[in-house]
Amino acid sequence: MVLYLCHLTLHDNVFFASREMGTLYETEKYLHNWALSYALFEGTYIPRPYRLEGAIAQRPGYLEADNEQNLLSLNESGIYVFPALPIRYSYQVNTFKVSQAAYHEKSRPLGGKGNDRNYPLSYGRAKELAVGSTYKTYIIAPEIVQIPRWIRLGKWAAKIRVETKLIPEVRINQESGDYTCQHPLNPIDLPSSTRLLSYNRIVMPPVSLLSQAQLSGDYWKIDRPLEHEVPAKWRALEELPNQICLPSGIAYGANYAPALC
Repeated sequence: MVLYLCHLTLHDNVFFASREMGTLYETEKYLHNWALSYALFEGTYIPRPYRLEGAIAQRPGYLEADNEQNLLSLNESGIYVFPALPIRYSYQVNTFKVSQAAYHEKSRPLGGKGNDRNYPLSYGRAKELAVGSTYKTYIIAPEIVQIPRWIRLGKWAAKIRVETKLIPEVRINQESGDYTCQHPLNPIDLPSSTRLLSYNRIVMPPVSLLSQAQLSGDYWKIDRPLEHEVPAKWRALEELPNQICLPSGIAYGANYAPALC
């Protein structure tokens, strides 16, 4: 197992409907790890079926073993992608208007009977993450893994550049006890032996994330060398914080309880 530091640069606006407030559709500033996992590994480590049929095609099955496109296949490959933390980000608000689809909704006159708002129903504003925003995340993977240089993400299939750097194993220590994770986490992917003490909740579908979480359990502690003893291979990891703690044993659906959902 090795740990990669992954740097993401947006070359298109990225849009997810994280929150819908009337006609405003807002994108959360964090990038969800499940969306990143599909963007990075669909077609290589996640099967891409030619088509889906029946009930499976009507609902997502991220953690369902009978769904061919589930994330559990990444567990078998020893791969895990953490949510992405924004380093520098900005928003762009765009107004959109699409024609009404008469086959699923009856057209209504503007301001007429049955329409209490004086604008078309297919009108709205999308608050998108703007071009040039940068993110960082971590990827747990085998020593040899195919990570693409470019991916597409979001409802507009935005183009994103991916740069990965291997974190030297010598500075990754296994620890146990209470710790604070400065990187966002997906609570469903935490191992059952890890206990959440406190956290900030990031509300976004399909699973809300956690930030500034204080946890108790096993974790990896990564210490950056002091400035005067930084070897050449660490100089390429300028964006790595002086110290970062990440939960060990994390995997897709590790804390998933289908009976409760």
